[in-house]
Amino acid sequence: MGISKITRNFQITLPKDIREQKKFKVGDKVLFVVKNDSVGLIKMNKDAIYDAAGLWGGLKETGLEYERKLRSKWKKRL
Repeated sequence: MGISKITRNFQITLPKDIREQKKFKVGDKVLFVVKNDSVGLIKMNKDAIYDAAGLWGGLKETGLEYERKLRSKWKKRL
């Protein structure tokens, strides 16, 4: 655990022990999480958009095909 000071440009330096423990490197992306009176810092290992897009990788139909299927069921109910 370390202490850091906010500069006039609102920047902070990660303490060495934290950088080494979490293996931070120059260019790494971080996510700030606010919960009540605390602010957490999470190292982003990959691109978040890429990770989210991967959620649909194993589907048999495209999003458009799925939407059309749903809408056709709506029409049958009407």
